[in-house]
Amino acid sequence: MNSKPTISSAAAVQFLTVDEESAGQRLDNFLIRVLKGVPKTHIYRIIRSGEVRRNKGRVGADDRVVAGDVLRIPPIRLSERAEEKAAHPAPAREFPVVYEDEAFLAIDKPAGVAVHGGSGVSFGVIEQMRQARPQARLLELVHRLDRETSGILLIAKKKSALKALQDQFRERETGKTYLALVKGVWPAKLKVLDQPLHKYLLPDGERRVRVTSKDDPEGMKSVTLVKVVKQLDAPVGLSGACSLGFTLLEVTIKTGRTHQIRVHLSHAGYPIAGDDKYGDFELNRLLGRVGLKRMFLHAWRLRLTHPISGESLELHSELPSELQTWADS
Repeated sequence: MNSKPTISSAAAVQFLTVDEESAGQRLDNFLIRVLKGVPKTHIYRIIRSGEVRRNKGRVGADDRVVAGDVLRIPPIRLSERAEEKAAHPAPAREFPVVYEDEAFLAIDKPAGVAVHGGSGVSFGVIEQMRQARPQARLLELVHRLDRETSGILLIAKKKSALKALQDQFRERETGKTYLALVKGVWPAKLKVLDQPLHKYLLPDGERRVRVTSKDDPEGMKSVTLVKVVKQLDAPVGLSGACSLGFTLLEVTIKTGRTHQIRVHLSHAGYPIAGDDKYGDFELNRLLGRVGLKRMFLHAWRLRLTHPISGESLELHSELPSELQTWADS
């Protein structure tokens, strides 16, 4: 099908008034929800260009909307492919539930599934769950996990819960701990990684992150805590590529930066097994031959305060079988 952009005859300026339920939500997330079928790349483009206006003034993607705000949305021009996507929504799918009540749920996200559509991905967890639960008044991602990372992912069922939980993440009041398998013998004394991170784009537009200097004005403060769980010998066939074996780590992030754990561990000289962006690519090829066909990074434990009751919660997602086999070796 020809994917050349075409102008819809129905394209016109829209004015949207933010309701009470949507108050406190980031502008980008609000527009992604209400402009169904519009690609995320297009939404971010019209925000960056200033075509989206709030109460006649410019507004940023991460600004939070207020009840009563009037948003001006420019005419939306969808490609034929985008229109076809809107007409054929994501397939319904439920995911294993770790915790659920009337305010939010925590699911066990498998590796290889994006949390939402965009950047070449037609749909993700949230689109599939909305199709699986058509009766749900609201389902919104509280935070994100990389596509190749498995484990705990929170989804809000109420606006009040969404705002409260996102506030906890933003104010670093949650405790997020991952399990990661890295190449080599991690030094037990190395417990804190505190290097700022800088986001950039590759020539093809793909996003990457690197450690930068403390005086980089675009560097984002990033703190990762590391604890050794145990050392693992390299399996037969890998001793040459990884003579020192592997280390299983508990990794707790105090800041939630893009690719933070992957970049911090790789920069320290201990790339995550199976990481196709920041890892040891030759080792990854050999790991695939002996059975590890994904990145060994799993969102294992999440400590938080219940957004309604104020109760302290600790949620766990056990290692999936394809990783547990390695952890037990």
